[in-house]
Amino acid sequence: MFIGLDLGTSGLKGVLVNDAQEVVADATAQLSVSRPKEGWSEQAPADWIRAAEEVLSALAPNGLSGVKGIGLSGQMHGATLLDKSDEVLRPSILWNDTRSFAEAAEMDADPRFRAVTGNIVFPGFTAPKLAWVRAHEPEVFDRVAKVLLPKDYLRLWLTGEHVAEMSDAAGTSWLDTGARDWSDDLLSATYLSRGQMPRLVEGSEASGKLRQELADRFDLPKGVVVAGGGGDNAASGIGVGVVKAGQAFVSLGTSGVLFAANEGYHPDPETAVHTFCHALPGTWHQMGVILSATDSLNWFARALDAEPAALTRNLGPLSAPGKARFLPYLGGERTPLNDAAIRGAFIGLEHVTDRAALTRAVLEGVTFAIRDCRDALAATGTKIDRLLAVGGGSRSDYWLSAIATALGTPVDVPEEGDFGGAFGAARLAIMAATGAGAEIATTPAIARTIDPVTALAAAFDDGHARYRAAAQAIKGLT
Repeated sequence: MFIGLDLGTSGLKGVLVNDAQEVVADATAQLSVSRPKEGWSEQAPADWIRAAEEVLSALAPNGLSGVKGIGLSGQMHGATLLDKSDEVLRPSILWNDTRSFAEAAEMDADPRFRAVTGNIVFPGFTAPKLAWVRAHEPEVFDRVAKVLLPKDYLRLWLTGEHVAEMSDAAGTSWLDTGARDWSDDLLSATYLSRGQMPRLVEGSEASGKLRQELADRFDLPKGVVVAGGGGDNAASGIGVGVVKAGQAFVSLGTSGVLFAANEGYHPDPETAVHTFCHALPGTWHQMGVILSATDSLNWFARALDAEPAALTRNLGPLSAPGKARFLPYLGGERTPLNDAAIRGAFIGLEHVTDRAALTRAVLEGVTFAIRDCRDALAATGTKIDRLLAVGGGSRSDYWLSAIATALGTPVDVPEEGDFGGAFGAARLAIMAATGAGAEIATTPAIARTIDPVTALAAAFDDGHARYRAAAQAIKGLT
């Protein structure tokens, strides 16, 4: 048996799988986000431990005595600051926190960061958060002994070890992404040192062993291996079998991700594409990331006091984009805009605009933002022939039909099952505990394929052009 733990923003999910990779049980514990000021997003690391305890307790009745490995997946970029006694110094600053936009811009202006990391320094990344802490909370910065990413704080609790892995570390702005090692030069540029960073392993390698105290508490055997794991999207890539060049998935979760695996390192920071290490040795991946995917639909549903599924259920077959347009920049945007200050907007509203038209506009806005990501990846030479759809938004066939049509790419929908970060983390646990490799990261059985509606291709091309014009028009106004 193997356990995968995925520390998300809204909850921590655990899955228990057997050696045939069948999910035997799963459990979820909810988490909340604190937003004490505009643009801030924080969580208490103690809540992550509570959630992990809740999930392991829920899995325990299934019998954990046969567990050989635990894998970790989690939200990326979060700055979890510890003192020399491993006490948390302040709430963790999360991936969708934009307070450090000025520090990020200053760091990005230093050509060393793009050259070494292969990426723009985005406000959500870890390094600018530490620069913000140094400027605004110097008494905290002076006590920082270790900087951990969220899932790696869970690892510390599980194993007592300070360890990170390549895919998550690549999102800090401190990793030499091509060399797969910390950059002493970039750390020094932010007044930090290698000693304040965790040790690095590959995602499929062992990072430590479960503490005996926890093994006894949850009836786990002695010596359970804890795998390096992966950042949430890299782990999802392992979960859906996107591990080789040409394979890709689209994730419609809180944020939206267009993820493509690469066998080589091909950075192009100017496109605002993320080029990160994959969770497997010798592989990398590229991502176009939008900050608000299902979050946009959930926001709209809350505004109408409705359920998201109820809004999308009766939209019928795909229709051409209407006059109403939605720009999904509720908390800024990454690919391709790299703009923490831009905010969302509805435009093109008229007397006949009704709830269905607005719902379609929201889905189309997110769809066009994903097309922007596809275009950015294409500019680096990455070609996507077909996509696998994952995440909560993939339950909407209307949405998937819009994506297929806007991108001109068939979208495969897996059979029922969980192929996300927790499942990918469990696969990485299998690799770390047994020595297996990428061959076990197979693609799931496909329930159906949603093809582009060719008759609407021109209408979606036009809709995307109007979306891009609107994005430029609102820049600086919102």
